[in-house]
Amino acid sequence: MYERFFNLRERPFALTPDPDYLYPSRIHSEALNYLRYGIEGHAGFIVITGEIGSGKTTLLQIALRGLDQQTAVSRLVNTLLDARELIEAVMLDFGLEVAPNRSKPHLVRELARFLVQQRSAGRLSLLVVDEAQNLGIAALEEIRMLSNLETEKSKLIQIALIGQPGLRHTLGRPELQQLRQRISVSYHLHGLDGPDTAAYIAHRLRRASLGVPIEFPAAVSAVVHQHSEGLPRKINIIADAILLFAYGAGQRRIGIEIAHEVIKDLEATGVIAAVGEHASARYAESPPGAPVLPVRRSRPRRWRILNVPPGRCQSGSSKVPSGFAAARSRLPSRILRRRYANRSSSGL
Repeated sequence: MYERFFNLRERPFALTPDPDYLYPSRIHSEALNYLRYGIEGHAGFIVITGEIGSGKTTLLQIALRGLDQQTAVSRLVNTLLDARELIEAVMLDFGLEVAPNRSKPHLVRELARFLVQQRSAGRLSLLVVDEAQNLGIAALEEIRMLSNLETEKSKLIQIALIGQPGLRHTLGRPELQQLRQRISVSYHLHGLDGPDTAAYIAHRLRRASLGVPIEFPAAVSAVVHQHSEGLPRKINIIADAILLFAYGAGQRRIGIEIAHEVIKDLEATGVIAAVGEHASARYAESPPGAPVLPVRRSRPRRWRILNVPPGRCQSGSSKVPSGFAAARSRLPSRILRRRYANRSSSGL
């Protein structure tokens, strides 16, 4: 809608995960290095977690895109499965046929034969479970049992679990101690800080621009960071709405007034939560005394627990310029509802 107005080849803040738009922040570069190390180093279990919209899927796509032809990958994205369905899904994604009415032991034997053949041919087998926070205890135990498939010298399959923070709480349960002890690489994706949020916005605008890129002033970037918690998907939602509102107002310069108007509208329609609700919602998922899998952060030898309250940026406010309200009438709230409603739960 606004691409021609701002001289853009495409929308810079589309919600579909696009590895070409990855901003190499310290956090995401670090997480990608951990993921690559775990895969290339044939580590035990790999666990990567992050809040909804933190960029897990994009990182995973980049890591998988970098694999050579000597790696067979089974990637599960539908994880609402019981133990047997999990085995069937793994086999199907490896390209194996699942015969009807076969018992689970028979299915596991067929899978083991395939993995042995892969190893004999010099190929690696990687199982990636996306949205792993949906897996129950039985399914996670089944995955642990798959990791027992091995030769005299090495494992036949490598396993990566990618999911939301709830995955860490599940893995912290006493029943999963054996699985927990096999985790070699663990990383949690936190939100971007203020400077990285501003750099992220500028990076995507440069990538999409056909000429001199449009700029978000520092005050506007601060507002975006404050209300997005530094999570890429929320940044995209807010920044895209800012461009849409600026287009509706006929303004090529992005002002703080438009940013505040966008935040007000997105909060009113429930697309984003008001500041102050983020932390309470997060802590509601972590009852006191609940076990939590430790989180490996920037220094590989230090372990920390997740759930640090988000930082806050102060931003000024000013009156909406004359004529803006009239121009905004061309973009009623229903546009935002249609464009952004329910997107805060989609994959990124």
